[in-house]
Amino acid sequence: MQIADAGNDHDLVILNANVLTQDPAQPHASSIHLRGTRIVAVSEAPIKVPGARTIDAGGATVAPGFNDVHAHSVWFGLTQIELDLSAATTLAEFYELIAAYADGMGADEWVIAAGFSHIRLGEQYPDRDALDAAAGGRPVWLKHNSGHAAFVNGVALQLIAAERSLTDPIEGGLVVLDEAGRPTGLLEENAMSLVQNLLLPYPVETLVRALELATEQYVREGITSVTDAGIAGGWIGYSPREFAAYQLAHSRGLLHTRMQPMFIIDALHPVPGHGEEPAVLTLDGGIHTGFGDDRLQLGPVKIFSDGSLLGSTASVTEHYIGCPGNHGYLQESAASLRERALAAYAAGWSIAMHAIGDAAVDQAIAVIGEAQERYGRRAIPNRIEHAGIVRDDQLDLLADLGVAVTPQPYFLHEFGDAMVDRIGAHREPQLYRAKSFVDRGIMLPGSSDRPVAPGKPLAGIQSFVERRSAAGTVIGAAERLTAAEALAAYTIGSARATGQAANRGSIEPGKYADLVFLSEDPLVVPSERISEIEVVATVVGGVVVHGADRLA
Repeated sequence: MQIADAGNDHDLVILNANVLTQDPAQPHASSIHLRGTRIVAVSEAPIKVPGARTIDAGGATVAPGFNDVHAHSVWFGLTQIELDLSAATTLAEFYELIAAYADGMGADEWVIAAGFSHIRLGEQYPDRDALDAAAGGRPVWLKHNSGHAAFVNGVALQLIAAERSLTDPIEGGLVVLDEAGRPTGLLEENAMSLVQNLLLPYPVETLVRALELATEQYVREGITSVTDAGIAGGWIGYSPREFAAYQLAHSRGLLHTRMQPMFIIDALHPVPGHGEEPAVLTLDGGIHTGFGDDRLQLGPVKIFSDGSLLGSTASVTEHYIGCPGNHGYLQESAASLRERALAAYAAGWSIAMHAIGDAAVDQAIAVIGEAQERYGRRAIPNRIEHAGIVRDDQLDLLADLGVAVTPQPYFLHEFGDAMVDRIGAHREPQLYRAKSFVDRGIMLPGSSDRPVAPGKPLAGIQSFVERRSAAGTVIGAAERLTAAEALAAYTIGSARATGQAANRGSIEPGKYADLVFLSEDPLVVPSERISEIEVVATVVGGVVVHGADRLA
């Protein structure tokens, strides 16, 4: 690609490109005219603008910037600061990484690590005593990559026990015990708060650095917009001042992508109103979904209803295979969740309900349906996060609600076989659906849940198309998308799901100049090669934020 500069940086014309516009009225083009942050014109013929700077794309494919509507940006950024255990495939490697990291640390310093996955370790959990030895007697906190569990060693358990009993019941959580009644170190769901209460909140400057690192990686992958699916509260938040970290990063120019963080409902509190105004749950001042600007905007409120399939804690109507009494569980009572969700909705918050099991999806449908009936639908749509198991009878209900449903396609590659083992082959067609949503007109965006799984959008697009596990198994073949449908999910589908279709998601006049340059056309290459396509450059608001050297 070559640039010709005639001295006018305000106008930029891209020529000789294979433009996949995602605009049904003009699906393809070869040239784009940008002025400042916006798209001015799109044409099949060469566009000529006197004095404009030009880019000869050399036949490269240009698409709208990718939009990941469910990632955890602070958490992802922290994985690049703290010990990363994702490469370990045996317990021996696992302990070696911890020992090497702990070597030279202070005697009382915590060893904090991300990327722990018992699936990658052959369904094995570490031994708390072996962790004591590997860390040299230091306390250890391992963050499970699912986000729904943590593992601590014996030293950490002693510190926790000094603050509260390890055997007291925890609503929506569990301290796992061995046959002798001794804590193993595994903390499920809300029990993670036991270790978090000792170490949180993180310093705001650490969170700013995490956001900088996360968004730098996003733009390298062609991502221009991201929704952070849970900040400032609950077991997934790192500080009640997490949004302040977002604001600081924004003001310093360290947010390289557009961001839409979701507050966890636990961060909201009752705020009184006048007279007959309904009781609401919100932030002081009545701030709610939609507040912000084109670079940083508040998304829906995130509400956790159940757990995860990998941990067998997602709430399902049929029991888990080999566990007749286990249907998972909800993280709070149905009555409490409904009351809090309706109070937040009354305050102006859209709802994003984490619901993985089909029983949790039933609950989400009921609560969102009641909220919309009472107070109407929202410009930023209500959402069901993950929807890991969706029955046939739930599909039309979802379509009638007009909600966005956010399955993670790459989960099938990373965890698909393990998930099928837990729920049974008879439920495989219900697992992380896609085509059923598209066929019924249900909003289907692209998302990753990063760092639970890798977040490269092109890999997600390939997984939408192939639905193939790492072992080569096709999971739910009837739910495969075409490459065009998968690309649409990560562009215009994500824009609709985040309430931003007027400004993003397609290459049309008037929309933001958020673009990704690709070395090949994902609609043409064999599906097994989609993830190998190179991201040549990324443009956010008319500014080349990645690959400027490749456009020179």
